[in-house]
Amino acid sequence: MPDEYNTPISVEEEILERGRMQISKQQTAQVAKLAQLALGPDEMKQFSEQLSNILTYVEQLNKLDTSKITPTSHVIPLSNVFREDVVTPSLAMEEAIGNAPDKAVPFFQVPKIIE
Repeated sequence: MPDEYNTPISVEEEILERGRMQISKQQTAQVAKLAQLALGPDEMKQFSEQLSNILTYVEQLNKLDTSKITPTSHVIPLSNVFREDVVTPSLAMEEAIGNAPDKAVPFFQVPKIIE
């Protein structure tokens, strides 16, 4: 990525233009870098526009009066359902890993994903 895209941009430097929140290419590049995405120039432009649209919509939501709305963490009421812990027999080791595509008894064997 060019050096111009590696310069952190502060929130104060965001451009507010015609009621639309604009995100710069530098900010998009910074987000892409944090997300470990390699973006080409066309993708950079596309994602800048998409992120600007998202920020514009969030700005509209921020203008709503929510002072009389009670905060919620879930839209439906939730309650914990507790039950007694009951010891039950578990699967035998061979039965537990029997259908595994790759195994190294007594373990499941999975591909390495950490670089």
